[in-house]
Amino acid sequence: MKIVGKTAAEIFDCIRLMTRSKALQPGDALPPVRDLAVALEVNRNTVAAAYKRLVAAGIAVSQGRLGTLIRQTENMVEREGGVQGSPLTDVASGNPNPQWLPDVAAALVQRPYRPRLYGEPTVNAELEAYGRRWMEPDCPSAGEINLTHGAVDAVERLLAAELVGGDKVVVESPCFLSSINTLRVVGLVPVGVAVDSEGMCPAGLAAALEAGAQAVVLTPRAHNPTGCSLRAGRAAQLQALLAQYPHVLIIVDDHFALLSSQPYHSIIPASAERWALIRSVSKVLGPDMRLALVCSDAQTSRRLRLRLVSGTNWVSHLLQDVVLASLTSPLFEAQISRAKADYAQRQQWLRQALQQYGLQVPTSCDGLNLWLPLQQEAQPLAHALARRGWLVRNSEPFCLDEAVAGLRLTISTLDEPQAQKLAEDIRACLG
Repeated sequence: MKIVGKTAAEIFDCIRLMTRSKALQPGDALPPVRDLAVALEVNRNTVAAAYKRLVAAGIAVSQGRLGTLIRQTENMVEREGGVQGSPLTDVASGNPNPQWLPDVAAALVQRPYRPRLYGEPTVNAELEAYGRRWMEPDCPSAGEINLTHGAVDAVERLLAAELVGGDKVVVESPCFLSSINTLRVVGLVPVGVAVDSEGMCPAGLAAALEAGAQAVVLTPRAHNPTGCSLRAGRAAQLQALLAQYPHVLIIVDDHFALLSSQPYHSIIPASAERWALIRSVSKVLGPDMRLALVCSDAQTSRRLRLRLVSGTNWVSHLLQDVVLASLTSPLFEAQISRAKADYAQRQQWLRQALQQYGLQVPTSCDGLNLWLPLQQEAQPLAHALARRGWLVRNSEPFCLDEAVAGLRLTISTLDEPQAQKLAEDIRACLG
């Protein structure tokens, strides 16, 4: 079977059929645009249009000057979360401490449920007002508020609404697991930029923007997996770089906002044409509270709303009621303060224990995890720790192009004796 067709649609349909019939296998290279155009006696632009559509549909992937390949079938990807039934002590899950999650039944007592019908506003007016008070001071201009089913859902919908398959997207490296998985699903090309103790490195961002990146997804505080947070000077550098590319979509995933011990520093310049600030409630109310607030410019908001059409995919008003009742309860506000202090204390216990054994870790970690940089491959150490009773997350799943050796250790339920024992076992396994 060979490629045939005289229009872009016919060439696209032929190649798609060849992939489904296994005549073309994942990894196979398609003919160069010029060669196929000559063979089919069509204009080069016709073949280029067909190839572009194949990339957008996720059938092929563009390698630039290296040509266009049939896309590899994705294997099962690693996900965030614990391993149910494991006999090991879990410091790999990334989960919050259940002790600090709210009583949903009590929240419903405070705000009895009122049934909503088709045609009503998709966002509760009180929750929208809360979102404006919380988020607009950190935005470059007055934005519009939307709701999604968590931060990952927001990132996926924003990227899918604004970009096409094959577009390059800047992310931190190492990168949040769900961000990597989202980009793969949408058919976008992740471009990893290294992070240090102050956040994303400006030189890497500058290179990625110059190379044609169309979007940037950045975590300003409690970066997962490293725990780093942007410093004011670093944020100003990144903002100045992004100001030179006003067309680039900027997505700021401030997932730990309510619990962070670090101040928020914006990277969104006033000149940005497309931007969104996301703040979810999964860390403070629990992962099952699938809700994130998204504040964005008007154009981005309109496109996002098209993907949240009323009657199709709005966020449950019952969930909105629970979230609003929890976030505005004086008792829960006090609980948030205690949770923030508790997580900071657990970070300190493990950081000090590791330092006692000569293991250097970043001093400004924030969030539910602590990052331990390594000078050797992480996987053998993870296996050795499992034999001593610990379930840890090694750095491999978080890496993009370049390997970064380290362990991500979840501290949310780790007490002081456990922290001492974990540090002792890591030191012993390292020899």
